[in-house]
Order: sequence, then structure tokens, then C-alpha cells
Amino acid sequence: MSVLTAPASDVLLDHRGNERPTFESGLTYEQSRLGLAFHEAGHAVVAMAYGMHVITSEVIAWFPDADRWGVTGSTSLEAHAALPWQFAAQSAAGTVAQVRYFMTYGLWTPDIALSCAAEHDREMAIDVLADFGHRLGRNHVPTGGKSWGQVRGMARRRITHLWREIHAAAHAMNETTVLTGDEIAAITGLTNPPLIGGAA
Repeated sequence: MSVLTAPASDVLLDHRGNERPTFESGLTYEQSRLGLAFHEAGHAVVAMAYGMHVITSEVIAWFPDADRWGVTGSTSLEAHAALPWQFAAQSAAGTVAQVRYFMTYGLWTPDIALSCAAEHDREMAIDVLADFGHRLGRNHVPTGGKSWGQVRGMARRRITHLWREIHAAAHAMNETTVLTGDEIAAITGLTNPPLIGGAA
């Protein structure tokens, strides 16, 4: 496992350049790291199942000093082949997979719920869909659009069918830190679609 003393500054920023919120979860480093691996595996596996090309998916961990640590993650993908609501569902899939991990392992608490919110995923989905004329509501169903709750439901259905694959990818990612999309495909038996406009 690779461990940093500090991540690159852009890792802690959202797509708008704002600093992401941080949370104290009360978990051990190992529990938090595996939770982030499930989060990123949720993004990657659901994206792949929807026909998106996954480039990499990784857990990023750092220790600012001997008694403190932080974990986050990143999944890079090429989403041009995705339908708008499929893109939104893969954005929600990280949180949904992470929540299922914590509930399955008996770790769920209100503090952990806050750490799983991943509002940056929701806000990025809202902005990306808006660029293409689609309306995604935070807590309501806009006219002609969908709510974040609805796309979370789409993600939950996919994750139910793909839990074995997400579980396998998450544990492999936790061990190796970074997986390519092709490595995730080999681990899960899924197909990583070709990169549009170039070789995969």
C-alpha cells in the first residue's frame, strides 16, 4: 500500500475548485480505507456496466503526522457513451456502495452517514447534466428531470446485481491502491469498453 505524507492539493478539491468537506468518522484507518475502496469500486463497476470506459480507480491515503490520517479516492472514466441518467447513477454509486459496506460490516453510525454524503459527486452530476440540458434536483424532482434520490435508486439496483464484482474490486483496490479499468475488468469478469477516439 502506498501512503503519502500529503496528497496533491487538487485531490482535496471538487470539480469547481472548492475544498471538499472533511469528517471525523470514529473508524480505524483500515475501516476507512476499505470504505473508500468500496466507494471508488462502486463508481468504477457501475460505470463499466453502463458502458463507460474506466481509466483508473484508486484509494488515496496520507498521514499528516503520527496520530492523524486521511483517506479519499478518485475514479477516472470516459463517459461519452453514457446516457445522462446513467452518468448520474454512476456518480451516486460511490456513496451507495460505501453505505452498503458499512451496513454489511456492522459499522453504520450517524457520524459515518455524514462521511458518506459525497456531496461533490452529487454537485458534479448536477453540473454535468445541466450542461446537456437535463435537470437533476438535490431534494426534489424538477420538471422533466429526476431527483438525486431517484438516481441513487438507480445506483442501488445496479449495485444489488453487481455486489460480488464491487466487493472483489474494492478488496483488490485496498491491497494495491490503484487499479486500471482493465484490471477491474479482469477481476470482475466485466468488459471495460474501448476508449472512444483512441486505443484502450
